[in-house]
Amino acid sequence: MDFRIATRADVPAVLDLLADDEITRQRGFGTVPEQVDAATWAAFEAIDADDRNELIVAVHDQEIVGTCQLTFIPGLSRGGAERLLIEAVRIRADQRGRGLGGDLIRWTVERARERGCRIVQLTTDKRRTDAHRFYAKLGFTASHEGFKLAL
Repeated sequence: MDFRIATRADVPAVLDLLADDEITRQRGFGTVPEQVDAATWAAFEAIDADDRNELIVAVHDQEIVGTCQLTFIPGLSRGGAERLLIEAVRIRADQRGRGLGGDLIRWTVERARERGCRIVQLTTDKRRTDAHRFYAKLGFTASHEGFKLAL
């Protein structure tokens, strides 16, 4: 599997991956429109233009089978350590259970090391118990309680 920064042409495939998820559907975001709307294109352009954000795609047999978004965050805590935030991790449903998700996360951790990060963090919905086990197997610890406020 190859990993690379997504291009504009990859956006529809990424949206399909993000929508193909029961929790996403419960939140009302499980339908991909035929045409990508202006707000989504603006979000992609903002990610693409920001050197602290990377939309990653995982490509296997010339098809996009995974994605995640990486955000590199400078901070004063931990002695000025930069951290990597991993979000929106998805592997295509028919490709799950083959080790591709582990490959993707290991690649992102190496990307963090290359950029000098000293911590990698992510959140996952409390209902995703399989994901919790998955991340624990990769060395992540559930060390914090996360909170969100929808606006």
